[in-house]
Amino acid sequence: MLTISQALHDQIVAHARRDHPDEACGVVAGPAGSGRPERFVPMLNAARSPTFYEFDSADLLKLYRDMDDRDEDPVIVYHSHTATEAYPSRTDITYANEPEAHYVLVSTADTDGLGPFQFRSYRIVDGQVTEEDVEVVADGPGAV
Repeated sequence: MLTISQALHDQIVAHARRDHPDEACGVVAGPAGSGRPERFVPMLNAARSPTFYEFDSADLLKLYRDMDDRDEDPVIVYHSHTATEAYPSRTDITYANEPEAHYVLVSTADTDGLGPFQFRSYRIVDGQVTEEDVEVVADGPGAV
């Protein structure tokens, strides 16, 4: 199960809304080994496409160096689908290379970027996709 704060959930959805009709993408980092999503890192979709996303290689290298310096892991890797449901495409599955990460998809299909949105999470390991429950928790003391 993915447990995510309301604030992080809202930031991911806002990014998907802002970049629509292109796909949005990014990472939520957290303390190494904790599995806790804490730091929202929106990325630029270098493909600038409504049907495909691609992290800029220089930005991605910078992100991984920054996470290493902060002793963080990529807890969530997210992107949006603008014309289809929030389910990993074959390309998404092929590029999923973080077996410990939650892969979050937000669908803005049929919403013109205005919502409501599908917000779903998956584990993708060795090409196998498993959907998981998402629990959105209130912000504040004791929140994730």
